[in-house]
Amino acid sequence: MQGYFRPAKRAVLAIVCALAAAGCSSDQLLQANSVTVEPAQATGSAYAVGSTASLEPPFNPFGDDYASDYGRREVIAKPSLDDVLKVGSLPEMALGRKDAPVTVVKYASLTCPHCRRFQMKVFPTFKREYIDTGKVRLIVREFPIGRSSGNATIALRCAPASKYFILYDKYLNQQTRWVSQEVRLDKIHAVAAQVGLSRSQFDACLKNQDLIQGLKWVKDRGRTLGIIGTPNFFIQNKLVKKVLGIEDLRALVDAELSARRTAVAN
Repeated sequence: MQGYFRPAKRAVLAIVCALAAAGCSSDQLLQANSVTVEPAQATGSAYAVGSTASLEPPFNPFGDDYASDYGRREVIAKPSLDDVLKVGSLPEMALGRKDAPVTVVKYASLTCPHCRRFQMKVFPTFKREYIDTGKVRLIVREFPIGRSSGNATIALRCAPASKYFILYDKYLNQQTRWVSQEVRLDKIHAVAAQVGLSRSQFDACLKNQDLIQGLKWVKDRGRTLGIIGTPNFFIQNKLVKKVLGIEDLRALVDAELSARRTAVAN
């Protein structure tokens, strides 16, 4: 299909995506782009259960004009590293040295099956070879797709910062326990409770508009940088819109490390 769909087919796929619990996999849409993408028709806020907020304009990441027509936001075509590293009101959640020569930014949704596989099969080796050795700083940014992911993301940020990556790992590894077509707050909280988040804390965070707006900024900024789904990555300021295996990461990061060494030598 070469990434091309007639409008009628795209409309049908949009409906399927909107009904899926964890968004729509590119295995169903575009094989060259193995990511979980945002539904073409928004069904409501990713954060607020029962939100009455107005719906966002439809977004088709595979359309010719996707870079500029989503909510009439301007997408930065070639962002600089400073553009990529810009932060809002919430602190970055990162692993590795702040002065590491290469920065990798991963955009993830907690309901994304591709993100789960990356966390289980790729991340341990990547952490051992690049993060623990001081070569890479990894930043994880929230890009929730669907209300279940949105509410789990609130819990993720609601937990103590020292527990962030522990809970992030638990949400991904335990997806089958809490992900469903319906939002199940009890199941979402049950995972967060494993790191000590009480139900009263969780319920309060669901109403915390400062937290919700901070998370909204992270996702909106991701869209401005060209993010269309999860996982999407920045290797320094180079956007990669597909799932990366360990060999892919080695090639991309090693190329950046080599370029840095060459620049220093010259």
